[in-house]
Amino acid sequence: MTSADDPKPSQHIDVTLRSDVTVELVKSSASDSDVLFAARVSTLGEQSIGELQKDPERSKGLINYLMRDRHGSPFEHNSMTFLVSAPIFVFREFMRHRVGWSYNEESGRYRELQPVFYVPDASRKLVQEGRPGKYVFVEGTPAQHATVRNVLGDTYHQAYEAYQKLLAEGVAREVARAVLPVGLYSSMYATCNARSLMHFLGLRTQHEQAKVPSFPQREIEMVGEKMEAEWARLMPLTYAAFNANGRVAP
Repeated sequence: MTSADDPKPSQHIDVTLRSDVTVELVKSSASDSDVLFAARVSTLGEQSIGELQKDPERSKGLINYLMRDRHGSPFEHNSMTFLVSAPIFVFREFMRHRVGWSYNEESGRYRELQPVFYVPDASRKLVQEGRPGKYVFVEGTPAQHATVRNVLGDTYHQAYEAYQKLLAEGVAREVARAVLPVGLYSSMYATCNARSLMHFLGLRTQHEQAKVPSFPQREIEMVGEKMEAEWARLMPLTYAAFNANGRVAP
């Protein structure tokens, strides 16, 4: 039996461990025709609006020319909004991309953050070999993977219990969140156009057709791959031209 002055025993809190990211295309206004009418205003003026009604397949050569010679502005007249769920450290990399992007992320000031955290799965390469600027990642051993999962899991439990303790003491959410690690999952809306997305993909994904090699962190590449799949469906001719020309944003 405990008195009113005795400290309350700490309450065990279950946390959710994930190794995935999710990307949902929530709305879009994006098609290959958007590239064509924007490009042809330079020669057709107001008559270029008629390009919206034409079959873009007949003009894929123009799209390829614009991509090849890096006439980039016609690729900006479209919009895609994604809902992304990923660890906070992914968003901190993501928001290095500022031109042509808009973001709104859930706020730890205004809502209680949920106990969902990231742990890498067995496919994630764990060990970095080589010096800065010239290194590779290699497979981890089963023991290393087990250690990572156990250490991260224990840390997440302790951090979230500390977070709950601060909230229970009446500490403001914007202060209490300081104890939470960047492996916590967050969600955001990210809006871009095809040109800004191409720039993102050129840096944040590895691809056999890329002229310029990139070495992204795997977790942000996972987001990029899902966004790329949605964009490829919306603008197949533009996507094909992007790949055919070395995945270099125009």
